[in-house]
Amino acid sequence: MNFHLPRTLGFLAAVCWGAVVGAVVEPMWTAKPGPWGDLEVRTVYLEPPESLLAVVAKPSTVTRWTFEQTTAHAVREILTKAKVPAAVIERLFSPVRLVTSGNSIVLLPEADDLTALSEESRSALYLELAKHAANEYQRDPVFILGGDVDDWMQGASLTPAQQALFRRLLWKRGGALVFSDVQALLGLAKTPEEVTAVFRSVTRVRSLVVELRLPLDTDRQAFIDYWSAGQTDAPRLAFVKAITQRRAKQSVDITHFLPSIIRQRAYTFPEMDLGLKGRFPDCHWTSLNFFNIVPKDVFLDTKLAAEHLLKDYVVVDAPYQFGDVLCFMDEGEGLHTCVHVADDIVLTKNGDSILAPWALMQLKDVDAIYRRSASTRVQGYRLKK
Repeated sequence: MNFHLPRTLGFLAAVCWGAVVGAVVEPMWTAKPGPWGDLEVRTVYLEPPESLLAVVAKPSTVTRWTFEQTTAHAVREILTKAKVPAAVIERLFSPVRLVTSGNSIVLLPEADDLTALSEESRSALYLELAKHAANEYQRDPVFILGGDVDDWMQGASLTPAQQALFRRLLWKRGGALVFSDVQALLGLAKTPEEVTAVFRSVTRVRSLVVELRLPLDTDRQAFIDYWSAGQTDAPRLAFVKAITQRRAKQSVDITHFLPSIIRQRAYTFPEMDLGLKGRFPDCHWTSLNFFNIVPKDVFLDTKLAAEHLLKDYVVVDAPYQFGDVLCFMDEGEGLHTCVHVADDIVLTKNGDSILAPWALMQLKDVDAIYRRSASTRVQGYRLKK
């Protein structure tokens, strides 16, 4: 039997069907099974608030490659080894492009010089530039976490020309896809508003939105034990227990399971007054204050933070528990700390910059940011009971 919709209903059905067909599909995956429950993970990009962007100095539009404590001859050898085209090298060594400042050599490449480099050549050269503190964006580049450029571009406020240049100037740092030529992007900005838009785009940080799917499909007591981390009197425990009773299909953001300090800070950038102690909170302040009700600013001192970690935590190996501090180590040096949340998800603050938010990330992405060499490893620490 044929079924005929009234004309109006048929039109509405067509519109709705079109909406479904054209719906935007965002990246989503499910965490590995574990006592933390059934977790659904999505990505989100955190933008600094306008109040922060207004007070942070913007870089100039002039690209500078600085080689410290060296000679022009040595710099030429570095460029040649990195397979920089000979024509580019000759242009860079012209009197108007080479500046000698003390024991440093500064080269002033233009956009054509940048685009003339292959990804392989750019990667080799920028790894060398990253050794020198003056090359800020080679040392601390824009990371395309997950390597999905299209996903990164979705919310970027870049013009078509800027987007094309961004894609052209990507390079590899280890296994990570990164971008460093912020000055070149700014050079394409035609108005103060476009300058702000570029800076806003490149200072975004990818984080994760993680939701627990209910009703619970894992052991109730194991779930409670995991998220309580042995703290039987933790204020958050009342909610953790309550949601185990839910029977209808629904989702709960796992930030509700985080201790109060971290729950307040998650997905936010530091306020200006947090810098009144002389520096803004960093990874160590974040990791060691994870379970504290009142934050201890003594952990702003890296030496005191390290002493506390060694004294009040025990060394543990995977599988990690909720709240374990994960320390990236290389040849005995602590490079970074973050906090294990669930599966491969960690809570991290990548540096003490005011433009570094508190974010949830995959451990592999944090590894891509902080891995210094093949010997870099992760060591777990658990707060003593």
